[in-house]
Amino acid sequence: MSTVECLQSMELVAPAGNLEKLTYAWEYGGDAAYIGLKNFSLRVKADNFFDEEYKAIRALKEAYARQGKPKKLLCALNISFHNKEIEHFLAESDYFALYPIDAFIVQDIGLVPILQKRFPHAALHLSTQANCINYSAVKMYHRMGFSRVVVGREASLQDIAEIKERVPDMELECFVHGAMCIAYSGRCLISAYLTGRSANAGSCTHSCRWEYQLLSSRHKEPAAEFAVQEKERQGEFFPIEEGENYTAMFSSKDLCMIDYLHELQKAGADALKIEGRMKSLYYTALVTRAYRKKIDSLSGKITAEEAAPFIAELYNTAHREFATGFYFSKDDANKTTRGETKADYMMAGVIGKKLNTNGALHEYEFVSMNKISAGQPLEYIGPDICSIPDTEYTLLNPETGEKRDWVSHGHPCILRTDKVLHERFIVRTKKT
Repeated sequence: MSTVECLQSMELVAPAGNLEKLTYAWEYGGDAAYIGLKNFSLRVKADNFFDEEYKAIRALKEAYARQGKPKKLLCALNISFHNKEIEHFLAESDYFALYPIDAFIVQDIGLVPILQKRFPHAALHLSTQANCINYSAVKMYHRMGFSRVVVGREASLQDIAEIKERVPDMELECFVHGAMCIAYSGRCLISAYLTGRSANAGSCTHSCRWEYQLLSSRHKEPAAEFAVQEKERQGEFFPIEEGENYTAMFSSKDLCMIDYLHELQKAGADALKIEGRMKSLYYTALVTRAYRKKIDSLSGKITAEEAAPFIAELYNTAHREFATGFYFSKDDANKTTRGETKADYMMAGVIGKKLNTNGALHEYEFVSMNKISAGQPLEYIGPDICSIPDTEYTLLNPETGEKRDWVSHGHPCILRTDKVLHERFIVRTKKT
């Protein structure tokens, strides 16, 4: 198989924290999207999926199939299950069967026989939470019935290549973008230790991102030579070895492998995964689109020059300092960073259905998500449109037809413009 054919077959897996994000994950280039179901996902703060949303997902999935663009739905059941949670899952399994799930992502092997019996047509994917980073473990999971391993993020490209060589029948999925944990693939105890909220039960408070101050033993911590005090928790001391002033001592850099997809392909990656079910719709769309364009450029569908502006948009999403994780060297992964995830743009809203065309002017439903004022410079972005600037638009009240001076979330609005837009375009504006 040629390099082009290999890269074309690499699956892009995007995050979806709710139904709306799932729509944009697929629309902006994801071949597959992974979701969580209430109470059984390591992202309990994500909206996740419930009630009758399976109907909308089925309809959307069928629509893509009719267009010749099939999409996969992956379901993350990646918590560590206690006995009572196994019983809860069994009680709700009939409901889960209503979703068009292609594969379950699990770390707890206790679920394997349950899923194989209850969902025989769904594939089993091993979660990165299982920390699978060697060929012997991959062989074991293959014998258990897993068809894909989401490789532990601590694996290097060399590790991945050896796993693929020794277990060629197992699909390997590798993280390429998003937040990294200071602990083994999310098995962190810092949050539980400091706040009583366990990362392994889906309730991580991201304590590794907080700011800490180093104190010597004379600051009421005789059990250790040094201790740390968190900036917002004065008077609570935790032992540590070294550091200086307030700093994010455990805050890892964000992973970004956009420039090294060919290296991942050569190592044997079958699927590329983006982290971020708790991230915004804007983040989901732009990051997914960037990796889609990069893959398409490597496979010859578009040129590198055509892909470049879309890839550059990664820097217009909220992110920390980028790194390449453990793929090339653990030295980069072991360097911490600080600061919040910030971006230069604010998402103003999304474009809904086209309502009317009068000459050169078009009217669209505008679903506002943040307040904007009339005349404020806007940009429209789509799956294949990097950015269309606009200052000549008009905001209209859909009930009266009168011009609006401003609009914000919860206010129905029509956007009139001479720009040709489409449903699910994103509207953004520069932060002031």
